[in-house]
Amino acid sequence: MKLITLSTTLLTSTLIAAGAHATDQRPLVAEGVEDTTITFGMPAWTSTEAPTAIAELILEEAGYNVEKKLLAQPAIFQGMQAEQIDFFMDAWLPYTEQALWSEYQDDLQKVATSYENVPLGWVVPTYVEEETIGDLAGKAEKFGGQIVTIGAGAGIVDLSEQVMADEDYDLDGYQLAYTSEAAMMGVIKDKVPKQEPFIITGWRPHSMFSQYDLKFLEDTEEHFKYDSVFVLSYKGMEDKYPRAYDIMSQWHISVADLEAMMAAYENDDVPFEDSAAAWIEDNRERVNEMLGN
Repeated sequence: MKLITLSTTLLTSTLIAAGAHATDQRPLVAEGVEDTTITFGMPAWTSTEAPTAIAELILEEAGYNVEKKLLAQPAIFQGMQAEQIDFFMDAWLPYTEQALWSEYQDDLQKVATSYENVPLGWVVPTYVEEETIGDLAGKAEKFGGQIVTIGAGAGIVDLSEQVMADEDYDLDGYQLAYTSEAAMMGVIKDKVPKQEPFIITGWRPHSMFSQYDLKFLEDTEEHFKYDSVFVLSYKGMEDKYPRAYDIMSQWHISVADLEAMMAAYENDDVPFEDSAAAWIEDNRERVNEMLGN
């Protein structure tokens, strides 16, 4: 598996306006926090961008500098192992990212649980009759012979490759199309108005389920299983940056809140920085508890 190096383009943080919306209080700077930068690894997934935007504003309020690095998921795990990435907000365990976790678990740790028991798998529009992955056998032409997914290396892609190789499913004529989250959304936007069949990989939280009538195909061979989503860091983070670790160890959010942020971003062009600031206002008491205020 090819890893993207940590020299991948840095996403600069331009959240001054969002931070002003988040709170009128001046940041409480803890001893040793000044001039400290906390780095988040972030693939180009909306399910990661939304919570990372919130965590960024909270840590900035605590007095930290925050930066984000846009990386493929395997490179994020590699970066945490090297202590060049401090946090990753979107690790699906124990099933979806089992391979990555098995490779790096000796050096990494679960810091907090973001949310629990969320589904993922192959998704189709509700207007198609197929209900299970097994129902796809012999129908490659109907679906254009493609299961459109995100970039190679992600857990859901690894699981999809297992499904494709499962002889019990007889998926001759199909292939995985490795694209991006944006490309998958493009497929939906193109196909749904014309009531055309398609297959994509999907997961919750995601705005696709609030915008379109979609369903997961039942995976009778149980490759896809419900996961919980964790914040990860490297072992020793609690000693290196104890205040940041303490703040992030109290993190959790609802799936509904994240899907609302994603829908606002995709439907109304609301930047995640703005919706993150609004979330902090709506949850000020809990954020204060995280900060020890």
